[in-house]
Amino acid sequence: MLQNRVREVRESLLMSKAELARKADISPLTITRIERGSPCRLETMRKIILALGFKLSDKGKVFPEG
Repeated sequence: MLQNRVREVRESLLMSKAELARKADISPLTITRIERGSPCRLETMRKIILALGFKLSDKGKVFPEG
């Protein structure tokens, strides 16, 4: 189970799951699953990192293990 900081970062930005899902062009259910630690595809990870306002080089701030 991958630990990530998606929820922590999203909440620090006062962003709802729905807003992040819309910005990342993925479903809110996918956001929920990822926040609970489910694995996701690299493409999904990339979309989330960018939607949270990070550069891809800052990946470790959102997905420390990957």
